[in-house]
Amino acid sequence: METSLQTEMVELVPNGKPSEGLLPASSPAAVHQRAEDPGQGCTEGKGFLQKSSGKEPHFTDFEGKTSFGMSVFNLSNAIMGSGILGLAYAMANTGIILFLFLLTAVALLSSYSIHLLLKSSGIVGIRAYEQLGYRAFGTPGKLAAALAITLQNIGAMSSYLYIIKSELPLVIQTFLNMEDKTSDWYLNGNYLVILVSVTVILPLALMRQLGYLGYSSGFSLSCMVFFLIAVIYKKFQVPCPLPLSSANVTGNFSHVDVIEGKVHLPGEAEAAALCTPSYFTLNSQTAYTIPIMAFAFVCHPEVLPIYTELKDPSKKKMQHISNLSISVMYVMYFLAALFGYLTFYDAVESELLHTYSKVDPFDVLILCVRVAVLTAVTLTVPIVLFPVRRAIQQMLFQDQEFNWLRHILIATGLLTCINLLVIFAPNILGIFGVIGATSAPCLIFIFPAVFYFRIMPTEKEPVRSTPKILALCFALLGLLLMTMSLSFIIIDWVSGTKQPGGNH
Repeated sequence: METSLQTEMVELVPNGKPSEGLLPASSPAAVHQRAEDPGQGCTEGKGFLQKSSGKEPHFTDFEGKTSFGMSVFNLSNAIMGSGILGLAYAMANTGIILFLFLLTAVALLSSYSIHLLLKSSGIVGIRAYEQLGYRAFGTPGKLAAALAITLQNIGAMSSYLYIIKSELPLVIQTFLNMEDKTSDWYLNGNYLVILVSVTVILPLALMRQLGYLGYSSGFSLSCMVFFLIAVIYKKFQVPCPLPLSSANVTGNFSHVDVIEGKVHLPGEAEAAALCTPSYFTLNSQTAYTIPIMAFAFVCHPEVLPIYTELKDPSKKKMQHISNLSISVMYVMYFLAALFGYLTFYDAVESELLHTYSKVDPFDVLILCVRVAVLTAVTLTVPIVLFPVRRAIQQMLFQDQEFNWLRHILIATGLLTCINLLVIFAPNILGIFGVIGATSAPCLIFIFPAVFYFRIMPTEKEPVRSTPKILALCFALLGLLLMTMSLSFIIIDWVSGTKQPGGNH
């Protein structure tokens, strides 16, 4: 077999056996040669994990060291992100029942798509999303997968850094007990996001082994659990309707009316209407709901790298990790959205923490929540950056060995581009809507389905078999979702409807 083909395809499945009906069984000498020269595999993986000594090769001739729990932490951290801050706004624009239905559907479909990815990878022993694309459609498939991963994860990292840009100045301002924001550099979000990127994110992003980030992922999840507890607690502390004139800043002018500097609370009937939850809602902003939710469950580029580092890997074990991670985040997403919505109802903003700041900018609990969220999203960025760097390696430096200078330059270049995007991006929901409507459906729905359809041999599953028909329907669903979401967003922009978050 030619060297270029060996670079794209690894002939071993997780249990060390060659795939039947696809590739000829490798001789012991060939297996020994690959174990001695891991450079024949993915160059990004060279030195990425320790080689197994005296054991049957696993997956990519490396022995994983990461435990089940650490893998759950890493994958949950990859799923969780700034999307949790926009779900209360999504519920306000769909209603509780429709939101729960959509969230459940997206979670189940995400789990099914991971099943398709793991099954495809088990057939040919490939551990990289881009390499699955190559196995299915050659170079165009690899480039399409790499481009989707790059766009998706850059969008995710942009949203994380946007939170740092918007929240860190408020935290510092509160710590300094300043009522009015000044022009000092340490209250400028653009300077602060660059400072955090250079001093915290970049050093973590330079690590070569994803498994080492398991501890930071666990701490990041703990911070978001604290955020969830605070949201639930605040539901019973914040009055409705809001008794402050500053509630107008949220963009909903119906909660209070300010005339000649005086605050006029609404009557009992109006207050009851304002504080009544909606169970089913459709409006111009509903178009953003599905992309935001799809964006919140994207973890597919990280699944195969985490699978690779898993100790004693198997498809069943990795599927359990995926299901557990999705279930945990499903519960956290729904509770955060529900109690955030029931606190502010239609006055909730597209970024939940901003809404709390309008009630009491110097609230100690909300200050601690901001610090926790900032910590969580900061520690998530290196995990999300890993697949992007890997995609760049696959596209531009596939046949080259690992080089520390290139490793550093790729991470630095990525963070530089993302910082520029964050500094000039108008609002966080624009990032959620556009990126989520394009790359997320590809990574969750379309690519796993078509890769599975092409990779699974017809001897095992004919073209008209039920699994392959379901996979094609799954791909069509993703295509429909992407088309509808983009159409709604474009119509919304063309019609001049005020975008959510634009009042920040």
